[in-house]
Amino acid sequence: MKRTTSLSKPLGSWALCFLLGALPGTLAQATQAPKKRVPDPAAQALNRLLADAQDAVGRQDYAAAAQDYRDYLDKKPDDAAVHFNLGYAYTALQRPADAKTEYEKAISLDPKMAPAYLNLGVTLLSSDPAAAVEPLQKAVDLMPDQARPKFLLGAALERSGKLPAAIEQYEAAAKLDGKNFDIRFSLGSVLLTAGRASDAETELRAALALRPDGPDAAPAHFELAHSLVAQEKLEPAAAELAAYLQAQPKDTAARVDRASLLVDLTKYDDALTELDRAAADGPESLRALKLRSKAYYEQKHYDDLIPVLQKAAALAPRDPDIPAQLGHVYLAKKDYADAVHPLVVAHNLDPAATDILSELVQAEYGSGNYAATLQALNLLSQRKDLPVGSWFIRAACYDKLGQLAEALDAYQRFLQLNKDENSDLYFISTSRVRFIKRELKEKKR
Repeated sequence: MKRTTSLSKPLGSWALCFLLGALPGTLAQATQAPKKRVPDPAAQALNRLLADAQDAVGRQDYAAAAQDYRDYLDKKPDDAAVHFNLGYAYTALQRPADAKTEYEKAISLDPKMAPAYLNLGVTLLSSDPAAAVEPLQKAVDLMPDQARPKFLLGAALERSGKLPAAIEQYEAAAKLDGKNFDIRFSLGSVLLTAGRASDAETELRAALALRPDGPDAAPAHFELAHSLVAQEKLEPAAAELAAYLQAQPKDTAARVDRASLLVDLTKYDDALTELDRAAADGPESLRALKLRSKAYYEQKHYDDLIPVLQKAAALAPRDPDIPAQLGHVYLAKKDYADAVHPLVVAHNLDPAATDILSELVQAEYGSGNYAATLQALNLLSQRKDLPVGSWFIRAACYDKLGQLAEALDAYQRFLQLNKDENSDLYFISTSRVRFIKRELKEKKR
């Protein structure tokens, strides 16, 4: 079962830091009665811009907030906190390039502003995870006791293909916040990718224990199923895929995955039920058709199997296994005439396949195509030692074609090699030898 899914790994509610929220210009407390001060109109205007921006953020009107922050920075361009807040507004407006610029400006003005490093890293995470590593590592260094920066750094490292380093960060985050679903799920998923299926199972079960229901649990069930398959625990893997499909019933690929497990478990009726559900959403894939054909074959439902194989052959005309199986099914039904064509197709696609050639001999002989049978027998004899019975088939073909001398030699060869003098073939052969000898003798007169 291939580990493929359209579900993306969740970052949870940790994507971005919120606004710093502290407004500049807070007045200090005085120990004596304050002197009457003349209001500074410029300072009041700046404070109003910040207050209006905060109100706009509260209303989720990020465009208005961004304009207020820009107006403020026109007057005070060196305010790191406002550059950070403008970056946050740009992020909410899905303007990552502008957000990146503002977070970088905030960092240049305040190199120890940990939230700016964190948000810069998250902004880069989707488009350039390798570039996100450095600012997220800085955030981890500035906030060593917080799980969130480690989790996000783990995500950046994982997406950059640095799995051991990602595992290290996820494990460090789990030590700080072991009851966080996103951390345990991400750790389990990267452990699975790293080939540590047993450890992945432990983490994914821990994640599901924290959040057993709801849509967030679905990808955990999916990943857990794959970790179980990797350990050849097929029965529980099928159960986990069933749990996943309860939340994602339209995932036809996962249904086919589950059908594959059920076929391996010899639960053919259950496998066919899953394949029927998958087929209800559109034409069946080649993989689904092959699984269906295997289930029908094992159940000896040959009449149901034949049209399935014909559909599969249309989807994969260069795959020799499909016409070979179709020919095999016709042979099982003793329908030799219909077996010939697919076996010829299979042989032409894979001339080196001895098993196909052997079955073609049976089909041609059963169909009465004696010259073709001899041709196939001659080719087969160049590849392996043929069983004793092949000499009887060869003799019978020559006999039917009126080539009596060749038939006599083949019958006699069969009688020399055959040890069962009570078999029907023995009696037929001895009878034909006597008859052919008389025929040949009369022809010489």
